[in-house]
Amino acid sequence: MGSKLNKIMVYRIWHESNTFNPCITKGTDFAFCEGEEMLQNALQAGSTLGGIIGGLKSKDCEVLPGFSLVGAPGGLVDHEFFETIWTRISKDVDRLCPNAIAIEFHGAMGTTELPDAEGELLSRLREKVGGNIKIGIGLDLHAHLTNAMISSVDICVACKENPHSDVVECGIKVADLLYATINGDILPTMCMIKVPMVLPGNAETTSGPLYDIHKTARHLQPNNKQILDISIFNMFPYVDDIDTGQAVLATYDELPTNTKGITEIAQKFWSSRQEFVDDLPDIKEALNQVATKECDLPLVLADMGDRVLAGAPGDSTVILKEVLSRSDTLTGAISITDPDAVNIAKEAGVGNQINIQVGGKLSPGLSSHEISASVIALSNGDFTIRGPFYGGEKSSLGETAVLLIDDRIQLVLTSKPALCHDPAVFTSQGINLSRLDFIVAKSGYHFKLNFADIAVPVVVRTPGVSYYAPSILPYKTSKFWPEQQTVSPDFEVRIFS
Repeated sequence: MGSKLNKIMVYRIWHESNTFNPCITKGTDFAFCEGEEMLQNALQAGSTLGGIIGGLKSKDCEVLPGFSLVGAPGGLVDHEFFETIWTRISKDVDRLCPNAIAIEFHGAMGTTELPDAEGELLSRLREKVGGNIKIGIGLDLHAHLTNAMISSVDICVACKENPHSDVVECGIKVADLLYATINGDILPTMCMIKVPMVLPGNAETTSGPLYDIHKTARHLQPNNKQILDISIFNMFPYVDDIDTGQAVLATYDELPTNTKGITEIAQKFWSSRQEFVDDLPDIKEALNQVATKECDLPLVLADMGDRVLAGAPGDSTVILKEVLSRSDTLTGAISITDPDAVNIAKEAGVGNQINIQVGGKLSPGLSSHEISASVIALSNGDFTIRGPFYGGEKSSLGETAVLLIDDRIQLVLTSKPALCHDPAVFTSQGINLSRLDFIVAKSGYHFKLNFADIAVPVVVRTPGVSYYAPSILPYKTSKFWPEQQTVSPDFEVRIFS
């Protein structure tokens, strides 16, 4: 064992950037936290950062807080803000001289100038600190894993489950492996295989082809003592960059003698690619399920095309339009991003009736809808995520107005896209979800965790920039199946030691 190591800097820079969302994500769209407040908040929250900090604090480490930046997924990040992030990190390193650095990223952040923001930041960081200061990162399994990222770090671990119920465990593993690397207990070597394909659907790890692929990975590790971790990356499909696709990353202790296992995992992706399809109800079918439900709980409908959790603007009106066109009188709650409409509601004031066009002003191909409604609440939109996914994290809807339409639909108008996988989006605005027939979540997977005990999930096929279908989105750089009918990959093993 090495000597006591007491200076490990920790950061979180979390954003999932959808190339096809035209709204630029600005610095003001991020929640910022630093210092002791950052450490305490993270330890109480369900995040990879919390796992990293908790894991390091359980060892002989002094955890040096950098800062935490969390932005709701959205359009590309303003590049000038990215440069301010790098400047701050560079100054922190000069000032505090850490022995190691641990960072939580999402892994799919792009800027208005860079498609691979994390790769650029990590490359700069490695050049600055040299080879002796170890760097570990924890990623979302939907990261766009790149050579620039992996060649710049010593440890890279992703969560293994979708929905992401194991993000804290991911952080703990980052801490464990980084600590062992610093102490000289392990000499990590990472091997990556890229498969040029995205998953058009069927992307949960609890069933279907991903369940079998992850099961194969779990069985490899006990049979190969060199393997420290296997992380499988189901790339965020709304990135437009070179070298996109699925990634299998194995971390070995020293140079591996055999990489056959990870090659088999990569081959499984390709051979099962036709199984990654969804059989989802459309909006009419989903609302018919609501109308005929026999359970006492409301149904929570996942608006797949307008998933804020996949970088969409959150301004779709397609479910609202369909609900209001029906002859029945379903009750429900829906959120829509529309800062202009919020301002109109604020000017009208609580208790007043307004006629207003809502939504459809940000997402390409979608349209606004005219409603008559009463303003029933106004707020600053601040709330705390209920969890478990990112439970305890502070978030905000921006300035918010709640409208009541036809005495049955509660419309939460927000000034900015919010982490709409969580019931607190609605309950923080005084909405009693138990009395409703349905709730609309702008999420495709993680809402199942956070609504688990209060609503029945239904994933709905809807239009928008966060529902992939071949030849619909204007990719310029990415080349992958099924967008292109790619020939069989070569399954090259890339070694980073």
